[in-house]
Amino acid sequence: MAQTLPQHLYLLCYTVDQGKFQIDNLQGRGQLLRAGALAELARDGLLDATGGKVIRKPGKGPDDSFAAAVWRDLPDSKPKGWLQFVHNKAHTAETPVRDQLAATGAVSVSRGKLMGLIPADRVTVTHPEEVRVLQERVRDTVLGGADPASIPSAELTMAVFAAELEVTCVWSRADRRTHKQELKALAARFDVMVPGLRKALRDSYLSSRAVGGGWSA
Repeated sequence: MAQTLPQHLYLLCYTVDQGKFQIDNLQGRGQLLRAGALAELARDGLLDATGGKVIRKPGKGPDDSFAAAVWRDLPDSKPKGWLQFVHNKAHTAETPVRDQLAATGAVSVSRGKLMGLIPADRVTVTHPEEVRVLQERVRDTVLGGADPASIPSAELTMAVFAAELEVTCVWSRADRRTHKQELKALAARFDVMVPGLRKALRDSYLSSRAVGGGWSA
């Protein structure tokens, strides 16, 4: 079964060389997954983002249970700003996506303690080399020198979102500095596709980072 964009984004945060999800790369992951679902809904024509605000389009919702829950949160009568739909339920986003991945065998989940103190689920990626391939595919959006307009929407979205959330196993600080203009061009392309969503994700991430939140066990 093909993985959804939120499932890809979940795996994208895995540091393959260390065999774990580093805490720094979990900051904002709930928002990341909701933004991924919103981007996918936009791609599939299930919402309207005209003018940088969002409204749910009438009709049948998506088949995926996580995307459907995000879709049902959207207004259906008057467009509203993106931020509340990225931010407000971010703490509920990780578990359903993780459970989807576990159901397909992409990850395994065991009970442990965070920093040896806080009870938490330990998530292990079953096929880390597949994650490495995914990360390289995302990095190639910049390193390959392609025109942003020619890059598939999923890869472009992952590249842009990983940069906005400073996911270091995709873009190191040096990468973001060296490829600043290329990443800026990708962001501009994404903003044409889904106006307003990228800024809402960044604002939500910065807000959560300031208080040490944005991720769940």
